[in-house]
Amino acid sequence: MGKWMIVLGAVSGFVSVAAGAFGAHALKARLAPDLLVIFETGARYQMYHALALVLIGVFSLVRPSPLLDGAGYAMLAGTLLFSGSLYVLALTDTRWLGAVTPFGGVAFLVGWGLCAVAALKIGP
Repeated sequence: MGKWMIVLGAVSGFVSVAAGAFGAHALKARLAPDLLVIFETGARYQMYHALALVLIGVFSLVRPSPLLDGAGYAMLAGTLLFSGSLYVLALTDTRWLGAVTPFGGVAFLVGWGLCAVAALKIGP
């Protein structure tokens, strides 16, 4: 599972950089400032969690753990729900999607919590 978390983290990081560049160059003149901030928030959080996925994958290769697997899945779900909803909201101005975003935030929190528990279980 560790290898796939690294791959998914790297792909997510790639998408985050592409989204950030797209937002900074192509969308800057097309989106209202508040929607551009929303788009940039999605890209920023996606990058944070792409890096976390890579680290989870590396740790999983060294010390496989169902907790780390769960953390990775939670981070992936968080990225799709949080960043994905922000991207779509910004690009379509579909404000009701803001109701989906907190579920992604909760998934991120679950992922970080599972990372903490996995670290505590490693030993001294």
